[in-house]
Amino acid sequence: MRRTGILVILFVVLGISSPVPAAMKMDWPDSVDRYVMKVRKTVKTTDMEGYLAVVKSPNGALILDVREEDEFKPAHVPGAMNIPRGLLEFRIWKQLGYPAQVDMSRKIYVQCQTGSRATLATKQLQDIGFTNVIAVIMSFEDWQKKGNPLS
Repeated sequence: MRRTGILVILFVVLGISSPVPAAMKMDWPDSVDRYVMKVRKTVKTTDMEGYLAVVKSPNGALILDVREEDEFKPAHVPGAMNIPRGLLEFRIWKQLGYPAQVDMSRKIYVQCQTGSRATLATKQLQDIGFTNVIAVIMSFEDWQKKGNPLS
């Protein structure tokens, strides 16, 4: 408990954002949050403003939502394709035209509820050879509250 308090103070003092907003925190150890933050340093990211620009004008980019289907169905970003994170490496190929040649450098924006699964999914895609993958670091709840586009 004391370690959690120290980390919260450190995040606040240094302006470090937690990978998951406190209100959405589930029951997992701090090591998971540290792991997500470590992975986040190895991937490209964008914020809500950058993502909104892509949603409005994708210019060939793939918008990928890695939330579970029951999270995706009620509300999602227009044009987003849903592949839950746990199935990503297996299902992404068909969506990109496999068995035809797949453009491994196509821009892919990966979004979830808070940015944590998007971070890990972005790393997964990099690990299987995709070279232009961007994790969207934002709260989907904030996206909705700001009145951004939804389907």
